[in-house]
Amino acid sequence: MILIIAEKPSLARNIVSAIGNMKRNDGYYSNDSYYVSWAFGHLFTLADIEDYEENVTDYKWKMDNLPCFPKKFKFNLKKDAKKEADAGVLKQFNIISNLANQENVTEIVNAGDADREGEVIVRLVIENALKTEKKLTRLWLPDQTPETINEGLKDLKLENEYDNLANEGFARTYIDWLYGVNLTRYATLKTGTLLRVGRVIIPIVKAIYDRDMAIRNFTPEIYYGIFSNEETNGEKIELNSKEKFSKNEKNKAIEMCQKYNVEKAIVFDKKVKNDILNPPKLYSLSKLQNYLGKKYKMSMDKSLDIVQKLYESGYLTYPRTNSEYLAVAEKDKIKTILNNIKKIGYPVKFKDKKTIFDDSKIESHSALTPTYKIPEKDKLSEEEYLVYQTVFKRFVAVFCETDCEIEKTEIKIKVGELEEFNLKGTIIKTPGWTRFDEPSTKDKILPNVNIGDEININFEPKEKETTPPKHYTIETLNNYLKNPFKEDKKELEEKENLNEEDDSEDYKAIFEGLELGTEATRTGIIDNARKSEYISLKKDVYTILPGGEFLIESLLQMNISMDKYKTSEMGKALKKVYRNEITVDDSVKLACDEIADVFNKKEVNIEKDTDIGFYGDIVGKCPLCGNDVMKNRYAYGCKNYKECNFKISTTICGRTISKSNAELLLKDGASSKIEGFISKNGKNFDGRLKLDNGKVVFDFNE
Repeated sequence: MILIIAEKPSLARNIVSAIGNMKRNDGYYSNDSYYVSWAFGHLFTLADIEDYEENVTDYKWKMDNLPCFPKKFKFNLKKDAKKEADAGVLKQFNIISNLANQENVTEIVNAGDADREGEVIVRLVIENALKTEKKLTRLWLPDQTPETINEGLKDLKLENEYDNLANEGFARTYIDWLYGVNLTRYATLKTGTLLRVGRVIIPIVKAIYDRDMAIRNFTPEIYYGIFSNEETNGEKIELNSKEKFSKNEKNKAIEMCQKYNVEKAIVFDKKVKNDILNPPKLYSLSKLQNYLGKKYKMSMDKSLDIVQKLYESGYLTYPRTNSEYLAVAEKDKIKTILNNIKKIGYPVKFKDKKTIFDDSKIESHSALTPTYKIPEKDKLSEEEYLVYQTVFKRFVAVFCETDCEIEKTEIKIKVGELEEFNLKGTIIKTPGWTRFDEPSTKDKILPNVNIGDEININFEPKEKETTPPKHYTIETLNNYLKNPFKEDKKELEEKENLNEEDDSEDYKAIFEGLELGTEATRTGIIDNARKSEYISLKKDVYTILPGGEFLIESLLQMNISMDKYKTSEMGKALKKVYRNEITVDDSVKLACDEIADVFNKKEVNIEKDTDIGFYGDIVGKCPLCGNDVMKNRYAYGCKNYKECNFKISTTICGRTISKSNAELLLKDGASSKIEGFISKNGKNFDGRLKLDNGKVVFDFNE
């Protein structure tokens, strides 16, 4: 007998349906050849810090057991709110364990989802359930159609072929636990507020925080440009000069306009080229989420839930993919899918192109595509049908038998010897694939002029205003997280619109581990940030919330730096684990060393000190009423806060006021000299604080 352990009940049902003629039992299915059982996603979770101590009954967070760096990580069955094993989880695990240890079971199949997480989930179940050695194999499913499942069962791989994937999965699990548990507890104890600190959530929130602070602190500047928008041959021709003038140089702008207007504007070059507009690439998960977010304002968690359901129903391939390409080995499968699509009236044909099939652009999974199984519209909800059709029509566009023929026109106009202007436009002559998917290019109507024609001009100054950066959207945040070190250039966007951009830089970043989060985890992490009220999503725009500001600013006060650089360095280490260049223990040590730096107190000159102490610390006596002054969320405040409003803010003029300086201020009436204050006009200065009739003021008498 072969025991198949599926990651979730839905996958187990699909496997059972593909095998056929199986009997339903309590917690598993069976026939003469197979047992099929299932987990509920994660049956096991990493143990709490307290589980590494003996005879612990108090789970209250404290500094005594921080930082915690286990020599060997422990896993427990998932617990309920009372810290006891979840009854349903325990029952299902016992069912799997009993089946795994039956003498007639000679082989156990890991049927976790085809990714790192799925690999780890089922491995943990097998490792904890199995008491004797048995043959271990892997069922790797790019989709959940009966044909793919049966093909996979005929071609099971040995489980150890996926050891590198599992090692990376375990390393990620350990490292995320180390950051999350140690730094979340530390930051929470320091601030008295639950702060969820994670390896990936912090750089995501910080990116949104930094962008929103740049917008909030942006001061617009007035400047002048010069432009002409006169009619020639019945059509207006707009010419925008590259010349710019400050708000105090309007007269110079007027003078420049006069210089331009006495010259003749002549068309000196015109090129008309017939070309082919290539369809966009197939969808990765994030590119699909970008499109759905931008066009339909659909959140990432909602779109992922829908795509996951379509995958589990057998209509789409595995969704958590970071690739927009197909594997060379999939060509026959794609031909079968195309034949089915052609039968229902779509004009498609197989294309063997490097822009479609490229193994070098695939890490674990190919692009998201429909399967041969095409759903009836009335079997899907309105949103499910919308998402399915988005993927389906992109696939049809890529394999459309008719090209999209365009006419590209470029007109060059010279105004005397002062400046050259380039006007570009695209006209679609044969729609081809654009009948099924939207072209990124925007048609621009160009005037009907030829070489040697004179263009009417009348340049005028135009007042303009510099604009702040834009808030992150689902699309721009996703693009940033996939490659946080890529410059956001308009020319790259223009190239992408015409499908000319070289995407090798993006795939290199993915394979090196530079991305923040992965396709499998990013959506959940962003959703957690929303649920924690760190960020907000309205329509498709992300903004920082007060809780997110407090989180980031508190971490800065604590000198906890978890920016994109450090997160990416850890991501690169995880990829080295996957490539078997370093061990799991090597990567864990890197994380432990970095976390230890937070806890290892270094001697800091009091002039530079930013340590705010812990929530509840007593820093001295109130100068107004004599009660204790305690560290609270935003200040060192009088314990008798209902009657006494004395406080020392933890931040003054952009500078964190340390616990040591607060103590000095209360003890001696003056702080030490403090370095790094920022004035209203943005200049740095140093100074002392003193008490003046119970108020904290600067001492300017030095």
